[in-house]
Amino acid sequence: MNKNALSRIATIAAAGALMAGCAAPQNPDPRDPWEGFNRGVYKFNDTVDRAVFKPVAQAYTFVTPQPVRSCVHNIFSNVGDLWSGANSFLQGRGHDFVNTLGRFLFNTTMGVGGCFDVASANGARKIPNDFGTTLGVWGFGQGPYLVLPFFGSSTVRDGTGLIGDFYGTTYGYMGVDSIDNVPLRNSLWGLRIVDTRASLLSATDTIDRVALDPYSFIRDAYLQRRNAMVLGQRVNDEDTLPNYEDDDGDAPAAAKGAPVPAPATK
Repeated sequence: MNKNALSRIATIAAAGALMAGCAAPQNPDPRDPWEGFNRGVYKFNDTVDRAVFKPVAQAYTFVTPQPVRSCVHNIFSNVGDLWSGANSFLQGRGHDFVNTLGRFLFNTTMGVGGCFDVASANGARKIPNDFGTTLGVWGFGQGPYLVLPFFGSSTVRDGTGLIGDFYGTTYGYMGVDSIDNVPLRNSLWGLRIVDTRASLLSATDTIDRVALDPYSFIRDAYLQRRNAMVLGQRVNDEDTLPNYEDDDGDAPAAAKGAPVPAPATK
């Protein structure tokens, strides 16, 4: 994609977000003071997703056998463990660093380059991590909730962390970004995007089915998960939604309009 195309997409995204964000909510969530603008960007992202990314992901899952999809997903996840481990080290979480490095070595060797997640099968759980979490552990506040074009849910701190993630994986040789062969790198970028979207199909279908306000549902789930990561609580990398089921097995609380507990201030 050339610079002119990127410029046009960015312009459309900004225009749509600003137009949709003109009507600010009467009672904004204190964690989301830019809700009007964020909802505009969310609507743009959702429109692009339903028109492009979701159909491509659905086609990918339809034509690609499950074992192949699992292998691709596991390889990307295994490479991601390198940067996760580096962030655990930066955070002073030595136990997580050793476990994550062990996962990478185990999956790379016994798991045939990461194609098979033998580490998880043997009880070595994945510990998701990134530079945004590192900034939180270092004491930086999360700042307002922020929806980024294409990237989706974030905060001011996590958006800044994306820059650290890019430079860390690129110059630390810990990801696709560090590959010098441009055609290969771009192809793997595309495959990673499709794989990521395919892995979220069930989650987004759940949101469409149960959430009265998908925007608020996703925002609350994101902030709860990020807060747990900073505090060092157990977070499953595959869990993109919190558990809203009550003890009686009723419908999800978010779908019924029940309030969702706000995460502690970081």
